[in-house]
Amino acid sequence: MTVESTAPVTWEPTESGMAGSRVIGFMRWVPDHHGVDLGSYRELWRWSVEDLSLFWVSVTEYFDLLGDGWDGPALAVEALPGAVWFPDARLNSAENVLRPASDPCLQDETAVLAITEDDVERGISWAELAKMVGACALWLRERGVQRGDRVAAVLPNVPEAIVGPLATAAISAVWTLNSPELSAAATLGRLRQLEPRILIAVEEYVYNGKPFDVTERLGEIEAGLPGLEATASVGERYGSDTASRARASFGEILRVGVEPTFERVPFAHPLWVLFSSGTTGAPKGIVHGHGGILLESVKGTGLNQDMGRGDLYYVAANTSWMVWNTLVSNMAAGASVVTYAGSPTFRAADRQFHILAQTRASMFGTGAAYLQQVEQSGVSPRSLFDLTALRSILSTGSPLPVSTWLWVHSDVKADVHLGSDTGGTDICSGFIGSNPLEPVRAGLLQGPLLGVAVECWGEDGTRTVGGVGDLVVRRPMPSMPLFLWGDADGEKHRSTYFDRFPGVWTQGDWITETPRGEFIVHGRSDATLNRQGVRIGPADVYAALRHVPEVVDALVIGVELPGGSYYMPLFVHLVEGATLDDGLSARIASVIRAQTSTRHVPDEIVAVPAIPAHHANKKLEVPVKRLFSGHSLDQAVNLGAVSKPESIAWFAARAAQFRIELDRSAGVAEKEPR
Repeated sequence: MTVESTAPVTWEPTESGMAGSRVIGFMRWVPDHHGVDLGSYRELWRWSVEDLSLFWVSVTEYFDLLGDGWDGPALAVEALPGAVWFPDARLNSAENVLRPASDPCLQDETAVLAITEDDVERGISWAELAKMVGACALWLRERGVQRGDRVAAVLPNVPEAIVGPLATAAISAVWTLNSPELSAAATLGRLRQLEPRILIAVEEYVYNGKPFDVTERLGEIEAGLPGLEATASVGERYGSDTASRARASFGEILRVGVEPTFERVPFAHPLWVLFSSGTTGAPKGIVHGHGGILLESVKGTGLNQDMGRGDLYYVAANTSWMVWNTLVSNMAAGASVVTYAGSPTFRAADRQFHILAQTRASMFGTGAAYLQQVEQSGVSPRSLFDLTALRSILSTGSPLPVSTWLWVHSDVKADVHLGSDTGGTDICSGFIGSNPLEPVRAGLLQGPLLGVAVECWGEDGTRTVGGVGDLVVRRPMPSMPLFLWGDADGEKHRSTYFDRFPGVWTQGDWITETPRGEFIVHGRSDATLNRQGVRIGPADVYAALRHVPEVVDALVIGVELPGGSYYMPLFVHLVEGATLDDGLSARIASVIRAQTSTRHVPDEIVAVPAIPAHHANKKLEVPVKRLFSGHSLDQAVNLGAVSKPESIAWFAARAAQFRIELDRSAGVAEKEPR
């Protein structure tokens, strides 16, 4: 019996909820304006991918986006890569985000609610935010920043990190943002590629109750950027002045308050550069455009996530992670947002639920790993906090185990719309995920997102339903990368996304599409295990381990060995005081076998001091596999992308010993008579 046929329904839309949703409003609007009758979400989705041009024109009309030349066709040239969207459009994404500031009915409403670890709140209205953006934009212009110049930032999740990209976009320059916890080398590995003229950064910040002075690190970054002309320093709280004499005070810059002006640019004008994790090489600079990000924002958050005016969105995301950018996406749809630069587990595992209750946020964006962590802590947030305002949770970053899915409804909120979405930094949006019109089943993603012609393809390049294959997108999306930075001939762009199936986007994720049109995400295809000729997903092993309380975290890899053999070790990080003896090893193997299959049982179980992950908290299966395949540490992983470099050092040592023993056994075999 398949997983999808036995998965329990964990959430169902109510009649009133559906009637009041923005996607129903859109479905009622389309027939009147374009003569297309749509009776269900699936009918809407099919229309959205079959008539891409009319669908995206409809999105611009329904959300009344500011700009010129929006009238179609939306898709002037359909090609992958090389799609041309809205060739006549002239717009500015920041102008659209800040629309409420010019509306007398909305300008005094809160746009950004900042909260600190000590629960100090600061509200910024739409009108105040616009004046901060205008002041920053004026300062950039006075420094000589022009269209296409780069403005870089090293900031935590504070309101100034939202002001920066809006001001940069307003003057048609290009923005990029990095988290201050990255080392100077890792930061320069990203920023040096872009040659920024301006840097906006912190000299100090507070995390997990501790102040961090990063003045010396900031000096290293400045010294490594020869084209840098000015730096503005952001204080921990707005108005504080921590800037050294050599740097401008960002607080003083913003205090001036100036009404912003916006330079309208072509649809495909670069907006910002997001970087790939860079765990196995130099981070790739992924360039997105004003028009593509704006369209995906209002569609994804406004229709699929049902967010808009009156909603408050909270996500405690590292600013180097694409999920942080969903703050700006929600603002584009009219929602307000919460910023929080502190530790997600400050003083307690359920810290984020405390913030949700205090701010009365309506939507919570989070990584699946955080929900698992709170579940494992034994805390029941519903018994501690008033979460009546919370109506939806977006889980992403990694597959969400069924046990955690059920825990959310039993211990967080029974009727919360918990959805698991999958997307990527590559598109700064989603492929598969939530909608407000269909039921949710535990362990399953509801379906394809609007405008995304997503399918599951097998090895032979044909669609497979019920089987396992690659996540592909057959037709263009507006927010697909304009290009990769420094990739002059486009070769890296083509090889990254279009080599496997020419003319079709391949994301590198391994999925199953169910007969009902729901999806299961198994993890990255390059981390896939291939046991006895059958591909299995690491996520299935991790989900099984939720039934072993001694296991805090785990990592499993598969290594192809000489002679066609295969080695599949499981590395486990245990709770304090636990010991991996024969009894626990046997129980781990038994649980994995019972929850998955015999093929999923590892060849060896090894206790480790920590599981390596990059700064977005994703496990580093591929670098560890490379180590065990014989690559050196510097070949296998970019240490600057690892959140705790000492964790990967342990694996490098273990892998080196493994290769020595492997070579020794191979040598013995060669000497034996045949």
